[in-house]
Amino acid sequence: MHPNVARVAAALAERGATGEIIELPEPAPTAQAAAEQLGCPVGAIANSLIFDADGAPLLVLTSGAHRVDTAKTAALAGVSKLRRATPEFVRAATGQPIGGVAPVGHPAPVRTLVDVWLERHEIVWAAGGHPLTVFPTSYAELLSITGGTAADVGATLQTAPDGA
Repeated sequence: MHPNVARVAAALAERGATGEIIELPEPAPTAQAAAEQLGCPVGAIANSLIFDADGAPLLVLTSGAHRVDTAKTAALAGVSKLRRATPEFVRAATGQPIGGVAPVGHPAPVRTLVDVWLERHEIVWAAGGHPLTVFPTSYAELLSITGGTAADVGATLQTAPDGA
């Protein structure tokens, strides 16, 4: 087991999460690719996006069917500047690579916003610390395990209505 995946699995167990981390058969560089492999709607994929929020990391867990409205999310987070983080910033904040950032298992707690659109799905899939790993969870469990805040991150629909 990759060390990042082991850290995420331990963090999930500590927080009482119920899902087991699984390895996807192929890389899933997009939410659509992950959804196809898992047989679920793209909206049930929880994209883990790290932003540089006035120099501090902000994790936004958003539905794979949406894009984050950075101006709205900056206002929600109470920061003046919100931008996509560099790969180096992401790894420093989470210890994990882009494409595999889990909601937990970071070296230090990361402030987290959880997209309210994920609540539409009974099962939500989140990254497991490595680009080939995911785990099933629920919206309520994501809020609980991350200590995150429910937020309408101003996402705009990217897919057909059934993927929302």
